[in-house]
Amino acid sequence: MSDTPNLKDEAFFAPDLAALFPSERSTHRPRILLLYGSLRKTSYSRLMAEEAARILERLGCEARLFNPSGLPLVDDATENDPKVQELRELVLWCEGMVWSSPERHGAMTGLMKTQIDWIPLAPIGGVRPTQGKTLAVMQVEGGSQSFNTVNQLRILGRWMRLLTIPNQSSAAKAWDEFDGNGRMKPSPYYDRVVDVMEELVKFTWLTRDIKGHLVDRYSERVESREALSERVNKPKD
Repeated sequence: MSDTPNLKDEAFFAPDLAALFPSERSTHRPRILLLYGSLRKTSYSRLMAEEAARILERLGCEARLFNPSGLPLVDDATENDPKVQELRELVLWCEGMVWSSPERHGAMTGLMKTQIDWIPLAPIGGVRPTQGKTLAVMQVEGGSQSFNTVNQLRILGRWMRLLTIPNQSSAAKAWDEFDGNGRMKPSPYYDRVVDVMEELVKFTWLTRDIKGHLVDRYSERVESREALSERVNKPKD
């Protein structure tokens, strides 16, 4: 069962245990970016993201929220737009993300999708901005509990090559889960947000120093080696 003639041995390596378990690790506070999917004055996805940010700070992280007000539609502006640049700089800065969206018509909001669509999968300055970073997903609903939006966010997270954690949060009847000061009330929904943030922080600590090795792909090594070989061996004019 070890006959593998199609493998290119020069690009095929067993996992490097030294790379997976480095003796030295980063000690700075984990950097987490939070995105939310509504611009309403009383935006429950924003309020839940703010609550999550407070919890992350208590867990020893540096948390930043992106305000999507003024972010243009994709293809209605260029990547040089100031809000697009602000978002992309924050994505490059962070080591993990939280996506918090309302559910509207059974799906994430257009604003949530617009933010994600402005984040390129291709490298910026030689760096893939999302690959190997951690992700937690949350949603709020005005009615009964649903999981449509978090399931969609998981698909997008996988597409963006993010390490999406197993736990997630979905808060039903969100209008009844926050007080007049915009703070989330004590409840099982609040406890779940704490659970999700705890898990996100643990996964971020575990993976941030080894994400390059975790997402290093055989197919990309083959492609890069073949591209290099083609360039080096190209006949001169």
